[in-house]
Amino acid sequence: MSKGLTSRSEDYSQWYNELVAKADLAEHSAVRGCMVIKPYGYSIWEKMQAVLDQKFKETGHSNAYFPLFIPKSFFSKEASHVDGFATECAVVTHYRLKNDGNGNIIVDEDAKLEEELIVRPTSETIIWNTYKGWIQSYRDLPILVNQWANVVRWEMRTRLFLRTAEFLWQEGHTAHATAEEAIAETEQMLDVYADFAENWMALPVVKGKKTANERFAGALDTYCIEALMQDGKALQAGTSHFLGQNFAKAFDVKFTSKEGKQEFVWATSWGVSTRLMGALIMAHSDDSGLVLPPKLAPIQVVIVPIYKGEEELAKISEAVDVIIKDLKKKSISVKYDDRDTQRPGYKFAEYELKGVPVRLAMGGRDLENNTVELARRDTKTKETVSRDGIADRIELLLEEIQQSIYHKALQFRTENTRKVDSYDDFKKALDETPGFIAAHWDGTSETEAKIKEETKATIRCIPLNNEQEEGVCMVTGKPSSQRVLFARAY
Repeated sequence: MSKGLTSRSEDYSQWYNELVAKADLAEHSAVRGCMVIKPYGYSIWEKMQAVLDQKFKETGHSNAYFPLFIPKSFFSKEASHVDGFATECAVVTHYRLKNDGNGNIIVDEDAKLEEELIVRPTSETIIWNTYKGWIQSYRDLPILVNQWANVVRWEMRTRLFLRTAEFLWQEGHTAHATAEEAIAETEQMLDVYADFAENWMALPVVKGKKTANERFAGALDTYCIEALMQDGKALQAGTSHFLGQNFAKAFDVKFTSKEGKQEFVWATSWGVSTRLMGALIMAHSDDSGLVLPPKLAPIQVVIVPIYKGEEELAKISEAVDVIIKDLKKKSISVKYDDRDTQRPGYKFAEYELKGVPVRLAMGGRDLENNTVELARRDTKTKETVSRDGIADRIELLLEEIQQSIYHKALQFRTENTRKVDSYDDFKKALDETPGFIAAHWDGTSETEAKIKEETKATIRCIPLNNEQEEGVCMVTGKPSSQRVLFARAY
């Protein structure tokens, strides 16, 4: 199988686009800016969903579903929210088509909606309008709800998984009696995302807060996890927002407290999306294809027979069947590829491209010697090992691969995070050695905007538990008490 991927060093963007297509993850659809997630790509997303969904339920959340369409008037109730999403909204104005008599299908102008509908870019407004009917007393709180859904943000420049006009995500929306409870929820969900990124995606992340300029529209505080991709660009992998009482006030959602007072409810929202697929691809993969962490690989082990004739294949298959049963007892997903339409070399290349963590190959000599060839995708090493205890060996190996992929990504981030003190050094570092840059900033939105305009770098976050360090802003020379994390980003 000829993979023919452009190398990462030659053209990282082209490498990414080719890999998404050739590994059968997704493709562009007939609708501009939208994607078709293919079965192999969707099976990875399903594994992500399953883990996150379990984590949400373990922290007390329940799933619900809210409408795709939102009345336009809802958006105007929270001014900063509408400003944040106005340029990306798709709007439904009519509800019927008709034939014009000449064979053309046109919009029926007699079927104009009384109120235009926004196709959901996020659900705060429709959900808080709904919560008004659910909340009367402190006894009704907290509400801990999540929904798995699709959203539409009419992006002009799109890239599969990273930025598309429609994408899949989950969005949590919670309601609380106090600010302290809401802040604790916001921080808890950030920790859930960070745990998932690091322990399932093998992706080291920095937890932090966004600046006012980068905050979610309508939030008082936005917490985030930021990851570094192999080209030195940052990627925001998840966000958790403390919304204060903004949406409760916009939709008049009040509750009677224990003291009998009428108070506005406190809110949070939090979400991750199919952008995580892009992070998974870009953080770990190489010029031969995907490198998947075993915990998220749809196929953790593939077994390829190498045989001469049907009789030998039958004997190999019998031996393989024992291995498969032992692996399945350990809940290890395994595929036996005995297709006679492709040669072993083609299959090896195919599963390397698709990032299957472990490959076993068994031929006639292995059959005689009670051995099997074992190959790792992450290091591309292979060895001939005994079939005795092979399932135990693979179980340990999958954990080793998971840790190895994480530590490789962590080492890359460490080597590509640097401190700079002058604006000239900052600009030089961005162009010559991309990555995270820790630098002093005077805390003003004006300076932040100037840096973004002149360098295309943004403050990715103010890291939580940041070290206090006296210094001066690299641009204005004004006093600063801590460094913040800059990078160019997706």
